[in-house]
Amino acid sequence: MLKAIKSDKNSNNILEKALKNRDVSPEDALFLLQQTEPEQIEEIRQTANQLRQKQAGEIVTFIINRNINFTNICEQHCSFCAFRRDAGESGAYWLGIEQILEKATDAANRGATEICMQGGLNLDAKIDGKSLPYYVRLVETLKQEFPFLHLHAFSPQEVQFIAREDDLSYREVIQALQIAGVGSMPGTAAEVLEDKIRRVICPEKIDAATWLEIVGTAHQLGMPTTSTLLSGHIESPQQQVSHLEKLRQLQQNAVRQGYGAKITEFILLPFVGQEAPKPLRRRVGRDQPILQDALLLSAVARIYLGNWIPNHQPSWVKLGLDGAVEALSWGCNDLGGTLMEEHITTMAGAKGGTCMEPETLKSAIASIHRPYQERNTLYHPV
Repeated sequence: MLKAIKSDKNSNNILEKALKNRDVSPEDALFLLQQTEPEQIEEIRQTANQLRQKQAGEIVTFIINRNINFTNICEQHCSFCAFRRDAGESGAYWLGIEQILEKATDAANRGATEICMQGGLNLDAKIDGKSLPYYVRLVETLKQEFPFLHLHAFSPQEVQFIAREDDLSYREVIQALQIAGVGSMPGTAAEVLEDKIRRVICPEKIDAATWLEIVGTAHQLGMPTTSTLLSGHIESPQQQVSHLEKLRQLQQNAVRQGYGAKITEFILLPFVGQEAPKPLRRRVGRDQPILQDALLLSAVARIYLGNWIPNHQPSWVKLGLDGAVEALSWGCNDLGGTLMEEHITTMAGAKGGTCMEPETLKSAIASIHRPYQERNTLYHPV
């Protein structure tokens, strides 16, 4: 693990290195995260903003999409999650195919190009005793009705769940979902890719190595993924940097190996604890994200990852639209999706809302005098 740096390391040298398109080291990134002087933080912001301009351009992108969380019934008990329920518990739900199609129809009518579909790990989500046929049926039904919608679906955790239940390899599961019509994999369930932290906040989830293996397998098979970091809870700056390093190595490997796909974007997900289970909420000591912490980490993420992952997105659900717009000056170039409905973070107590109209996103981007462009899942203009 990286240790806190107490030296005469100069942030200007690190930032100059970054502006010359050179990768900064983990120690460099940690040094930047430890800066507290306003002048130094402003220099980090300006560097991240310049790199964003070089690596992703001036245009701020967004996507018209819809979330469909098809069930909140889950076998796991993550300490940050206020969404999951046990079967039969008040508030538990499991959407049927017709309900999912209704939501997809509404999305299509509102101009969506993407359905983002994830859910709890429901042990009853099976057909003839197998999990994979249930997930394949969901995908095939949606693609049959809406062939033009990109399905961004099923996290590495869900892939592992299906593989475990059906005694399949991760490759077999991803291939079956890909053939059915899944276009890309959400890089959620990453949380923090440090097992010491995972044993506290999500002890039943896959470990860091498994998450990396599944995402790497998706890249090998030509399935793009996203990447995320759940920040601002009990993790340290050292562990944040270690997470970024694992993502960078994963992307570098995909590029070197010439895989047909790689990570398309990095999304920072600041922790919202208002309705989280009490033990973690007490340990963190606050309910809402600290905006300045999220902004500094966004800037360092751009400096650290930008040569390899050019698209960076804040979460308006977690930070609010004003906070997300501010992040566009700290290295981010994308404002995310309209979502249309959002349950997981909202049930945790987030105040950003559950739906954002395209015109609202456009107005927000125009307010900082940047051009906007609707994109699809793979960052191609619509």
